[in-house]
Amino acid sequence: MKIYRDNIKLNAAKLVRLSKLLNRYSWLRLFFFIISTAILISLFIFNLITAIFIAFPILILGFALVIKHHDKIAYLKKQTSFLKTINESEILREECDLEAFDPGDEFINQNHPYSADLDVFGQHSIFQLVNRTTTESGAMLLSEWLSDPAPNHEIYDRQEAIKELSQKLDWRQGFQASGMHFQNKNSDYFKLLAWVEKPATLLKNQHLYIAAAISLPVLLVLVSYFFYTNLNPSNTIIYVALLILVLLTNYMILRKLSPIAENIVETSTENLSTLKSYQTLIHKIESESFKSKKLNKLQSVFTKGNYSAYHEIKKLCSILEFSHQRPIKKIPIGGNYMYPLLNSVLLLDIYLIIGTEQWKSKNKTFLKSWAEVVSGFEVVNSFAGFCYSNPSYTFPELTEKNNYIHFESLGHPLIHSNERVCNDFNSEGAGNIVMITGSNMGGKSTFLRSVGLNLVLALAGAPCCATYAKLTNLNIFTSMRTQDNLMKGISSFYAELNRIEKMLKLIERNDNVYFLLDEMFKGTNSEDRHKGGYSLINQLNKLKTSGIIATHDIDLAKLSGSKNLVTNYSFNSEIKEHSMIFSYELDPGICTDFNASELMKKSGIEILSTISEERR
Repeated sequence: MKIYRDNIKLNAAKLVRLSKLLNRYSWLRLFFFIISTAILISLFIFNLITAIFIAFPILILGFALVIKHHDKIAYLKKQTSFLKTINESEILREECDLEAFDPGDEFINQNHPYSADLDVFGQHSIFQLVNRTTTESGAMLLSEWLSDPAPNHEIYDRQEAIKELSQKLDWRQGFQASGMHFQNKNSDYFKLLAWVEKPATLLKNQHLYIAAAISLPVLLVLVSYFFYTNLNPSNTIIYVALLILVLLTNYMILRKLSPIAENIVETSTENLSTLKSYQTLIHKIESESFKSKKLNKLQSVFTKGNYSAYHEIKKLCSILEFSHQRPIKKIPIGGNYMYPLLNSVLLLDIYLIIGTEQWKSKNKTFLKSWAEVVSGFEVVNSFAGFCYSNPSYTFPELTEKNNYIHFESLGHPLIHSNERVCNDFNSEGAGNIVMITGSNMGGKSTFLRSVGLNLVLALAGAPCCATYAKLTNLNIFTSMRTQDNLMKGISSFYAELNRIEKMLKLIERNDNVYFLLDEMFKGTNSEDRHKGGYSLINQLNKLKTSGIIATHDIDLAKLSGSKNLVTNYSFNSEIKEHSMIFSYELDPGICTDFNASELMKKSGIEILSTISEERR
């Protein structure tokens, strides 16, 4: 789309300006530091102590302001870079060039009713085409939406939300870019939830620990002061003993708390990245107004308890950032080595632990719901981007009729629009089985996946690759890519039988199943394949379920059609000057042409006109 290319140009120009500005602020920061140091040294040389006390805080404040502006520009530069990347990614998706995107391999499940056969996950998959999430939980929720059909009312709510968000291009891209600042493929959402659920250790006695954290440092300061101003040498031993006693008490307390504090520091790095991502995305959600029912419902979760989820997560992030000052044994490099000295006097570990546990106690019941809301927005945002990039796609109507599918100009969403051939397809009522015959490479399997993938999108609440769609909320089941398993001693034929068995059990439990079968029983001999195929079609017809079967077996198609068990369609090709031309258009009736011999010739096989020719 032109707008993506325009955005790339705008962001590229903005990046150049921000890079120059950032470079200037880097030099300004260095210059300010040198000048400030020179001023303070000069004042010290001339013994202007009062001036030093006045100049020092002013120079510190000035330096802090320069750093603040530098960091702000650095963030804007990074944000602009992400926005440029997002628009470049949209063009790649437009061209169906998906290799660079996360394939979602962790969500591949060979036992799932349809996802492994329909390219829902993996290389060149619908997950790659749709996914614009930046959090681990967002990607997980997207996989759930693509794997489990939603109820009708939820589908309509999702459609309304996707339509609204699709028109908020700047907000959507800003939302995605904000999450990319803290994107961490190695983050573990479940570890964060488990960490928040860990039981508190100091919270029950927090008043006692806080009292110790206040009184012991005060006592240490007082004893030190009296020791320093001691006019009576006979009291020296008492002050030394008190100093040792206080420091020993501090040491014993810190030794007890050290494992707890170290655990906070160890887990804070990965948790901090995840939390900062949620914090940033929540801020974007809280600051925007929405009209759709679903988006408003999701947004309202952040204000439960009369406080802002953004500010609460910000508090925890501040505590965890503070924890990074603490060196730990397992990580010898890092931390601030002033921390142990201050900790031995001020008992900083107590504040760190109690601050963390207080936050957990207050918010642990909310954190999961906050993460779920962010994930919900990310998934709606993903489908909204998919919707915006494909304005010709349509949101389907839902009907209560059983086993009803009606598509106009149905296409495969993973095929480039310039190469995609669309077909009308209609399947009405239970027991309507469509059998598709066709020449090799004619488009049978692609058509099955076109129907299946568009059903998946429709039942997730997303738009379909069609100009019009109306369908029932169906249970999709496929058997298309059955594979052997040498480790378990399972042949491809037996693997297919397992799939068929699962399908029949599903149909027994639910009369609203739509199946997609490609080349039934291809792992056995032709006689058993024909007999088994006809028997299964006959059984499915009696079960009053619907679906599509693709096959090369013309005799099976003729027999099943003559018995009114199936409705026959086909994909045909023609040979012109030894070249095969495929129309990829769905025709009524059985396939009338065959190209296997021509394909074999092209592979160098000398095809005999008849078998008897070989005998001669």
